[in-house]
Amino acid sequence: MAMGISKLIALMATLLFLLFVLFKSLNLPLISILLLYTSLISYLISVASHPYLNVPLLLGKSSDGTFPLWSTLLFGPFLFSMRLFVFLRRMMIGEPLFTEISVGLFVGGWPSSLEHLPPGDAAVIDCTCELPRSSVLSHNAYMCFATWDTRAPQPFQIESAVRWACMKRTLKKPVFIHCAYGHGRSVCLMCALLVTLGLAKDWKMAEKMIKEKRPSISLNDLQCRNLEEWSSNRITPKKVA
Repeated sequence: MAMGISKLIALMATLLFLLFVLFKSLNLPLISILLLYTSLISYLISVASHPYLNVPLLLGKSSDGTFPLWSTLLFGPFLFSMRLFVFLRRMMIGEPLFTEISVGLFVGGWPSSLEHLPPGDAAVIDCTCELPRSSVLSHNAYMCFATWDTRAPQPFQIESAVRWACMKRTLKKPVFIHCAYGHGRSVCLMCALLVTLGLAKDWKMAEKMIKEKRPSISLNDLQCRNLEEWSSNRITPKKVA
């Protein structure tokens, strides 16, 4: 989403509101109420995902990847539309769902079937706040660092994710970091992991390594800034490759 999720959702909310006005004029109250509700919820999400607020906790996704009942009821239309959007866009992109960057280190998009998972019972880091933990991950070691699409994990989240991934690597487990498509949020964390494991000198070199294997990736300014801040203040020591 090159224009940013906040603007995109605001446009969608405006379209839904215009449809509400249309159906209200046609005297179709049930449809118009549903459109109005979805429009208002979308405006709320647009505000919460704005860079100046950036509150992914609004959707209530927990570290184990589940959404509480209140979130499913309140944000159901948005959560369902995001899953549908991911499926449709994935069909249009036509790229592999995941890519192996280095031995046992994978980055990619949201897995919805077993064929979307790397081999070897991978430990999974999920960067999404809008997509649920897939049922195919029920037996995988899993951690979620909820982040809006086109936004970036906070430096402290990057540090926590790297520490968790390094612990799994000491157990000889593959690590799979995913967001919706494997282009931004997940790449941000993979850059930090490559640096920490001693496979890249810095996050910029790590980004180049990933781009060679997965050409469609692209870090935005916010993701680069957070990586730079993490690099300046990181705690986990760099390992020798």
